[in-house]
Amino acid sequence: MSRLLLCLLCCLPVASLSAQQLEIAIERRLAEASGLGVGDTLSLSTPNDAVRKPAVVTAIIEPRADPATILRKEYRVRFHLADLAALLGEPDRIDRAGLLLQPGVDPSLAAERLGRTAFGYTLHETAALANTSSTTFLVVSRFHRAIAIISVLASAIFLLCLMLLKVEARRQDVAMLRFIGISRRTVFVALVLEAAVVAAVGGVLGIGIAAVASAAVNAFYRETFATTLVFSLLTWETIAQAALLGLVLGLGAGALAAWRLVRLPPLTLWGRAG
Repeated sequence: MSRLLLCLLCCLPVASLSAQQLEIAIERRLAEASGLGVGDTLSLSTPNDAVRKPAVVTAIIEPRADPATILRKEYRVRFHLADLAALLGEPDRIDRAGLLLQPGVDPSLAAERLGRTAFGYTLHETAALANTSSTTFLVVSRFHRAIAIISVLASAIFLLCLMLLKVEARRQDVAMLRFIGISRRTVFVALVLEAAVVAAVGGVLGIGIAAVASAAVNAFYRETFATTLVFSLLTWETIAQAALLGLVLGLGAGALAAWRLVRLPPLTLWGRAG
């Protein structure tokens, strides 16, 4: 079974350890894995079994999902601070604590003032800790960005080749339009508009596939890790960027292919078509 991670609950007035049962709150995943529920009684002990006390489950909690700890698959149990300290035999001792500042208080100034009185502790701002712990995710994000750039370049080349082949197959049609008096400009605009329609349809299909894939990824990994984390996020900003990029690339490829075709004389087009 996965390791059990003990988390502190804010210190509240509770009975001493020598009295009655302890009251604990367990994580939902632990409750599901062990079949525990509210009202069940557990036997808790210190690592060396020096102290053993009964504890009753008074609540089942759902901790905020944390990407930094999702792979550890640890279970969390929350104690009243006084109970946990007495159970471990280390009263008035903690490993870490979080302070919530009032709105408008400068975190760096608060850390400086607390540092003058809190001997033996190292003070860190939440933003600094978040930046440090998210370094791995930043590296992964940059890696994904590099893959995305390569994918866009490859797809742009593929799209250009596809549009060139498509327009080349229209040589006879373009020649006929030129023979009946349609100007180069009109033919060029028509071909570009056709490329825009193809790009728009392709963009809609691509967004639909992305939405289905994103939902499948979230469903699979949420079930695997029993979490509420979002592993794949498809935002409206991403959809707009993808649609705009697809339209621009489609128009660019279509314009280049159309210009390559309409600049040739009609007889040349008709002769090559035949």
